[in-house]
Parts: sequence; structure tokens; C-alpha cells
Amino acid sequence: MIGSSVLAVVGPATVSAAGRWRASIPSPSSNSVEIGPLDLRAYGIALALGVLAAVWVTNRRWQATGGGPDVVGRMTLWVVPAGIVGARIYHVVTDFDLYRDNLGDIPKVWEGGLGIWGGVAAGAATAYWVLRRNDDDFGAMLWAAAPALPVGQAIGRLGNWFNQELFGRPSTLPWAVEIDAAHRPDGYEAFATFHPTFLYEALWNLALAAALVWVVPRLVPWIRRGNGALFAVYVVGYTAGRLWIELLRIDPANELAGLRVNVWTSIVVGLAGVAVLLAAHRRQART
Repeated sequence: MIGSSVLAVVGPATVSAAGRWRASIPSPSSNSVEIGPLDLRAYGIALALGVLAAVWVTNRRWQATGGGPDVVGRMTLWVVPAGIVGARIYHVVTDFDLYRDNLGDIPKVWEGGLGIWGGVAAGAATAYWVLRRNDDDFGAMLWAAAPALPVGQAIGRLGNWFNQELFGRPSTLPWAVEIDAAHRPDGYEAFATFHPTFLYEALWNLALAAALVWVVPRLVPWIRRGNGALFAVYVVGYTAGRLWIELLRIDPANELAGLRVNVWTSIVVGLAGVAVLLAAHRRQART
């Protein structure tokens, strides 16, 4: 009984020719959660929890440095819808082949498919508008939100696990994720376990958030509240992780010059983040 319980947690174990046990991470048997009469999509729950976590962290950091108590809540009412719409638009535009013959699927956010940079761009633009309209400090808000975003992203990535999507190349590592045959890409039907790239990104994001709170401000004293530099570090750090993770993925995606569009986006956005950091450093050196 104990052995079967352990295997139920770590996934089916197989015995290789050398007689070694090999474990893997199981995928959930369903991508929805039943709560009474409600049948809720796990992806939507993960997304909602990620948003709540990001808002909570942002609000704590904002108020800890003297920000008004209602500012983050007021901003969130505008930023979250704008961010979701922006993220969906980015995903649909960069993977339009998935929707060309099924335009009715475009609004189905609960089935997965959000592009982080569309969300960040739309959310940041909306936040700037809301904060400036109320004479609040946009730079200080970027400082507060910098570690909050990767925390929210890490939680949201759990939705990909439930949907059995955004995994990488076949793998036999102990932490490889099991993917049902119905979710395996063409050409990979014979493989059962794959790199859990959604998990890699979640762990990378949590490490990045910790670095933004406890490491970067101590190592780089000119990164301070209000100059936007900490948010630029988030951008550079996230794109660096996204770059190598994208190179592991095998799900269908549009390519440009042999590389996935998201790889090019990571390169361009990452370089923009570096440019912002250099500009902030030059401004600091002149003061």
C-alpha cells in the first residue's frame, strides 16, 4: 500500500534494463476543478491566484515606502483586464495559425494562450495612465511591482501543467513530466515524458523575485525606488530565462529566421531592458 501511494504521487515508475527505477511527474487527470455544482478551469484558477499574489506583493511594497493605501487597488481594476487582453492579443498575433480556421476560439482564454509581453506592455501603459491621472509615482510603482510580477507568473504557470501544454523535448530525468498521448505534438507520439518547461520557468521566476528583493538592491546601490531600474532588472532577468526555456520547447510556434518568435521577442525586450539600466546608471553617475 505504501509503495503504491508513493508511485501515485511521483508518477508511474518503470524498470530499465539495468534494473533501475525511473520516476516522473504525473500530469493532472483533469484540467478542471469541481467545487459543488461549479466546474472551474484550473488554468483560470491558477491565473487568478497569480494575479492576486502579484497585487498583494505590489501593495505591500508600495505601502511599505509610504504609498497611499488605495492606489494599488484602484490601479488593479484597470490594469488586470488590460493585461489579460494585451496578453491574449500578443498570443493570437504571434500564433495566428492556431486560430486562422477557428476564430471563435480567440476569446477562450481559459483554454490557455497568454503572451506575457503583451500583458506587460498593456498593463504598464494602463498603469501609467491611471497613476498619472491621479498624480501618483509611476517609477515607484515599477519598483513595487518588479518582484511581484515573477511571483504571479510562477503561480500562473501551474495552469500549463493542468492543460498539459508548453512542455519541452523528451526527457527521462526524474522530474520529467508525463504527457498523455492526446497532448503530444506530431512526431513525438512515442515519447511519454518531457522536460517540464513550465516548471523551469516557475522556478526561475521565483528565484528572480527573491533576487530582486534581497540581492540586487544590496549589490547595486544605484538601483533605487523611483528610477525604474529594478523593473529593468526584472525584464533582463526574465528574458534571459525565457530565452533558454524557449529553446527547449517543442510545441508548434511561428518562427523567424529559424528561431521561435518568442525567442526574438526575448532578445529585443532584454536588450531594451539593458538599455534602460545603462541609462539609469549614467543618470546616477551624473548626480
